[in-house]
Amino acid sequence: MSLFRNLSIGFGPVHNVVSFQQRVWQVILTILCLLLLAPIMAVIVSAIGDTSGLLRHLTYTVLPTYVTTTLSLMFAVGLIALLFGVTTAWIVSRYQFFGKRVIEWMLVLPAAIPAYIIAYCYTDFLEYAGPLQTGLRALFGWQSSRDYWFPEVRSFGGAALMMASVLYPYVYLLARTAFRQTSRDLFEMTALSGRNMFVYAALPLARPAIVAGLSLVLMEVVSDFGTVEFFALETLTLGIFNVWLGMNNITAAAQLAVFAFFLIGGLLMIEIFARSRASFRHGGSGRHGVPVIRLSRSKAALSILLCSIPIIIGFAGPFAILLTFVIDDLMWGFQIAQAANISRLATNSLLLAAVIAGLILLLSVIIGLISTYQSGRFGQILSAASAIGYAFPGTILALGVLGFTGYWDGVFHSVFSTTFFAGGFMVLILGLIVRFQAVGFGAVLSGLERMPPHMMESGRILGHGFSQSVRSVIFPLLRSSVLVGGLLVFVDILKELPMTLILRPFSFETFSTFTYQYAKEEMLEQAALPALFIVLAGLAPVIVANSALRASTTKM
Repeated sequence: MSLFRNLSIGFGPVHNVVSFQQRVWQVILTILCLLLLAPIMAVIVSAIGDTSGLLRHLTYTVLPTYVTTTLSLMFAVGLIALLFGVTTAWIVSRYQFFGKRVIEWMLVLPAAIPAYIIAYCYTDFLEYAGPLQTGLRALFGWQSSRDYWFPEVRSFGGAALMMASVLYPYVYLLARTAFRQTSRDLFEMTALSGRNMFVYAALPLARPAIVAGLSLVLMEVVSDFGTVEFFALETLTLGIFNVWLGMNNITAAAQLAVFAFFLIGGLLMIEIFARSRASFRHGGSGRHGVPVIRLSRSKAALSILLCSIPIIIGFAGPFAILLTFVIDDLMWGFQIAQAANISRLATNSLLLAAVIAGLILLLSVIIGLISTYQSGRFGQILSAASAIGYAFPGTILALGVLGFTGYWDGVFHSVFSTTFFAGGFMVLILGLIVRFQAVGFGAVLSGLERMPPHMMESGRILGHGFSQSVRSVIFPLLRSSVLVGGLLVFVDILKELPMTLILRPFSFETFSTFTYQYAKEEMLEQAALPALFIVLAGLAPVIVANSALRASTTKM
C-alpha cells in the first residue's frame, strides 16, 4: 500500500524522482489553468480600483439584503433540487416498473429550458390576468382577487421552485450515474447487515457526484439574472447589474462579483474539508449498480407520480405554454421573416454549442488526468481554481474576457500592427470555455474520484506509459462521466444569454439572443418560437446521451 501511495504523489519512479515527461505534463497543466484563470484575474484587477465611497454606502444600505436574499435563495433552490434529483435518481436506479425507460430520459428534459423562460411562462399563465385565474373566476363567478386566494407566482417561493425545477437535472444525472457505478457487493453487504441501502450505502458513496451537481446548481443560482430580475428579488447578481448599469460604476460591480465568488468558494471549501478524509472509491467483483426490485402496481403508480412532478413543473408545463403561443401565432398569421431566421439561428446555436462542448470536455479530461495522476497537491489546487468561472455572473466575466483579450490585442498591434481577438469568435469561445469549464470538469472529476484505486499505478507497473494507460484503462471507465458532462455543457451553451449577447461578433444571433429581444419586453408570444427551438434543440442530445449512458452503465 505504501508503494502505491508514493507512486500516486507524482506518478514518477518509485523513488519519487520527477521525470522529464511528468515535468512536461505539469507545464501543460499550468499553462491551461492560467489561461482559464486570466479573465477572472482581469475581473479581480478591475475590483482593485477606487469606488469613491460607493461600496461603503452599499455595505450600510442594500448589501446585507443582497447577501441574505442570495443565501436564502441558494438554500431553497438547493434543497428542492436535491429533493427532485436524488429522489428520482434513486427511484429509477433501484426499482423496475412499467414506463421506467421513458421516465429516465424525461427527467433530464427540464435542463433544456432556461430559467427565465420558465419564469415568463408560468407568470403569464398563473398571474391574475392569466388564463388559469381568468377561467376560475368565470367558472365560479368570482369578481376579484378578494373573493378567493391564489398563491403569488412572482414571489420568492415561486422563483425558488421554478429555478430548482430546471436545475435539478445536474443532481439527477450525476447521482444516477453514481448509483449505477457503485459496486453491487457494497449494497448487498449493507442489506445483509440489516441497514437501509439508500441511507448507509448509496448516499455516502454518491456524495462526490451529488455535491458536484449541487455545486453547479448553487453557482447557477448566484449567477442568474433573468429570473431574479423578473421576480424582483434583490440578490447579489441583481445588485451587480444595478451598480454597473444604474450607477455606472464597474469597479464596485466587480467588487460585488468577487464577493459573490468568495461566497461560492467558501461553501465549496467547507464541503472539500468535510470529505477530505473520506474515501469514495470502491472495489468489488465487477458487478455494479444497486440491486433492482420489481414494484407492485400500486407502488409503481406512486413512483411514476413522484417522478412526474418535476417533469410536469420543469418541462411539460412550460413546453405546453410555449406550444400554445406558437399555435396561436400560426392561426393569426405567422411572420415569414421570423421563419427565415430559424435556419440561421439553428446553425449558429448548434454549431457553437457543439464546438464549445467539445473543447471544454477535451480541456476537462486533460486537466483532470494530469492533476490526478501527474501532479501533486499544487496541481490539484490549480486545476480546481481554473473551474471557478462558473461562480461569476456571466456579464461581469464577459468584461474580464474583454479586458484580457483587449490587453493582448494591444500587444499584438504594437508588435505586428494587427489584432487577433477583436471582433472575432475567439473572444466568445474563450468566454464560454471559462464560464462553463466547471460543468465539464466537475463531471470528469466525479468520475475520477469514483474510479477503482491504483488503476494508473497498476498500468505503470505493467510497463504502460501514461498516455497508453489513459487510452486503454482510464478513459473507458471515464466515458460515462464525460458523456454526462458533454450533455450538460451542450445544453447550458444553448441557453446561455449574457456572455453570448456581449461577446458575439457583429450580426451573430443565436436562439437565446433572439429570444431575449422579445422576452425582455415580456412579449412572450413573439419569443415563443425561438424559445421553443431552444427546448427542441436540447432534446436530441438529451435522448441520445441518456441512451448511451444507460447502455454504458448497464454493461458494467
